[in-house]
Amino acid sequence: MLNLPPRIASRLNSSQFSNLYTFLVAARHLSFAGAADELCLTPSAVSHRIGRLERALSIRLFQRLTRQVCLTEEGERIFGILQHAVGELSEALQPSSEAEVAGTIALYARPSVAQCWLVPRLADFTERYPLVALDIRVGNDNADFRTRNIDLALYYANGDFPGLVSHKLMDEKMAPVCSPEYARRHGLLAHPEHLRNCTLLHDALAWDNAASDAEWMLWARQHGMLAQLPGRGISFDRSDLCVVAAMNHAGIAIGRQQLVQKRIDRGELILPFGGFTQSGHYDYYLVHPPYDPMPRRLQVLMDWLHECAGPSASTGNVEPLLV
Repeated sequence: MLNLPPRIASRLNSSQFSNLYTFLVAARHLSFAGAADELCLTPSAVSHRIGRLERALSIRLFQRLTRQVCLTEEGERIFGILQHAVGELSEALQPSSEAEVAGTIALYARPSVAQCWLVPRLADFTERYPLVALDIRVGNDNADFRTRNIDLALYYANGDFPGLVSHKLMDEKMAPVCSPEYARRHGLLAHPEHLRNCTLLHDALAWDNAASDAEWMLWARQHGMLAQLPGRGISFDRSDLCVVAAMNHAGIAIGRQQLVQKRIDRGELILPFGGFTQSGHYDYYLVHPPYDPMPRRLQVLMDWLHECAGPSASTGNVEPLLV
């Protein structure tokens, strides 16, 4: 229900509802130019619509600054009411049968988990829910749910998401991985101390604000191997690129079990120093803004992701380090 304050609702007429939607889009982008792109209008047309709405309602919705706009206190309040109303309307228009769940979901994920874990499983989801259109987006920055119109994010993180709702999807474990040839060439199976002669492969953006060697340092501290870490290495901005480099004998990488287990099962990678151990506080989380109510199409996707992760969100037994 569009529960606008009575003094505002009484001033609305049919011509103002399109202006309200223009305001909703502009408030989400905090940019008239961004709203213009989404609505296929000019920034000037967006500005004129907002101006007409403000005059009709006798309230100021935006503060116009030199290079940007920001919402006034009243504008923030109206924006919140409109977002809630549009969400309720979208949910009310959903079919009642689960088999007919429909709509678009924008899912944002880190590149590595998207490529190695999420994308190979999508065929099952589309077969079950053919009327749900998934919009998969990837990146290393945190999702801006407001301006990019993202519904759900899948992060490898420590679980701290201020102002957002998070659900732990699955645990993660880590271990050094390399090709069988690289391990043989450096004698790693018999002599773990030979790690000091290797090239380390780094995911330089493993998690928010991580140092470029954060994963290696975390693993080495856990296993008393700091003195064996070499100074040379190659850095990437994606864990899966580290894995590809390791498969092609470029060095040794920290492998995340959820992302590399199939490579190990096929013999493309090995664990030269023993099995996987807990990565510390870093696991996989589903994150979204507060929804009231939760859209059914989004709940269906989250339930399916939890099903894919398994009931225990576990990746197997921990094996000892070979030292």
